[in-house]
Amino acid sequence: MESITNWITNNQELMISFGIKLVVAIVILIVGKLVARLVSKGVSKILEHKSVDQAVISFVASLVYGIGIAIVFIIAISHLGFNTSSLVAIVGAAGLAVGLALQGSLSNFASGVLLISFRPFKAGDFVEVGGVAGIVEEILIFSTKLRTGDNKTVIIPNGAITSGTITNYSTKPTRRIDLVIGVSYDANLADARKVLADVVAADERVLKDPAVTIGVSELADSAVNIVVRPWVKSANYWPTYFDLMENIKVALDQANIEIPYPQVALHMNKEDQNES
Repeated sequence: MESITNWITNNQELMISFGIKLVVAIVILIVGKLVARLVSKGVSKILEHKSVDQAVISFVASLVYGIGIAIVFIIAISHLGFNTSSLVAIVGAAGLAVGLALQGSLSNFASGVLLISFRPFKAGDFVEVGGVAGIVEEILIFSTKLRTGDNKTVIIPNGAITSGTITNYSTKPTRRIDLVIGVSYDANLADARKVLADVVAADERVLKDPAVTIGVSELADSAVNIVVRPWVKSANYWPTYFDLMENIKVALDQANIEIPYPQVALHMNKEDQNES
């Protein structure tokens, strides 16, 4: 204790100087963080003013913020009296080790750059990626944020997106609805086709061009399957789909055309029945 007391007494000025530097370094970190956030928001506003896609804005803003924090940290360390050149070497070596340990994160970062560069989708698009379907909200440095139809937020690593299949339902202005309607083998196919055609024609959301396709696709085990393929605007896909399914069922019932359910017909041989 006496040695410690003597050391503190003899080095009071050094401790006070270091304490002041430490306080200043902390202030630099706090202020620098605020400045980095302001710069990030400023970049976002500039990009918004230039009508850049929101997904790109989110990615660039988060990247600028990360770089700003790194610069502020180096400035704070330098103010404490550490040799920044040595620090950079140490950080480089540590970065290599961390990079090997975090290959997945680096892959996600590289994938994020690819998504921003090639833009297979943008904010607001309805996509299916990584086994999840939803509306794109943000493309971040390491991940992409989706909002599902039941209003859940799903965050998918960018690497999982670029390494898999990307289905974008919002790219094209129109989509085709594929319906398969089964009718009884006893039904008159001409009458069934007419009922289906009338139901589709009655819906104003169905486009005239391309024309609707209605035809027999399969003679199945329990039914004759008829495909109905109308075209609609992409925004009207699901409302039209649900309405057509309901209206087709009602129209076939009114026309006394049976929609059969899976069934098995059992035929017994009369001689075998007498023997038993």
